[in-house]
Amino acid sequence: MDITVNQQSYSVSETCSLQQMLDAVFLQPAKGIAIAVNQEIIPKSNWQTCQLQSGDTITIIKATQGG
Repeated sequence: MDITVNQQSYSVSETCSLQQMLDAVFLQPAKGIAIAVNQEIIPKSNWQTCQLQSGDTITIIKATQGG
């Protein structure tokens, strides 16, 4: 199935959780990030159980320091 992550298209398996997508697409430790699926923030505790659907739009936001 096709999904969009930060405005880039990706193909993932038909049964794919948010955590599985992160492991395949975001090839670095998922620390200091927030994730929204279709503009709804998904708590980190739900990443394993959140099942993605074809056409979903995922936004990954990385925390930064600054002042």
